[in-house]
Amino acid sequence: MLSKAMVDNLNEQIQLESYSSNLYLQMSAWAEVKGLEGCAAFLRTQAQDELAHMQRLFKYVYETGALPIVGAIKAPPTKYESVSELFQQVFEHEKFITGKINALMSLALKEQDHSTANFLQWYVSEQHEEEHTMQKILDRIKNIGETGSGVYFIDRAIGMMAGEK
Repeated sequence: MLSKAMVDNLNEQIQLESYSSNLYLQMSAWAEVKGLEGCAAFLRTQAQDELAHMQRLFKYVYETGALPIVGAIKAPPTKYESVSELFQQVFEHEKFITGKINALMSLALKEQDHSTANFLQWYVSEQHEEEHTMQKILDRIKNIGETGSGVYFIDRAIGMMAGEK
């Protein structure tokens, strides 16, 4: 049985994963409107991944006999100045989520909740992968540059990454 603190924190993470899905879906709409089909496809894939992360947490909470709660999800931003700003925001959000996952893991270890610590290990690994992927994207944007036809090549490179996921 999970402690009240653990249930509350896992439910908060459910809400954050739902927000992440909405955020990336909204970002994909911005990219689509800007003609960045590759970026839009990548972000839609990310949105689906985040929804799967939320559902995984949701299932874990109810399997432990607790009530999973989705909660209210705030609307994500809708405007970005550039592709680099967009993906910098994604990177910052992923770092934020990593901090939340690490805090959940710390709570599980503090409470000697080995089942939850074992469950969360997948998220720890996933966040490492997410941050690495976003850093690669930011590096590509920097290397290619956003002037001239650079945005076209950025969009193609990121679009190819959507197929890798």
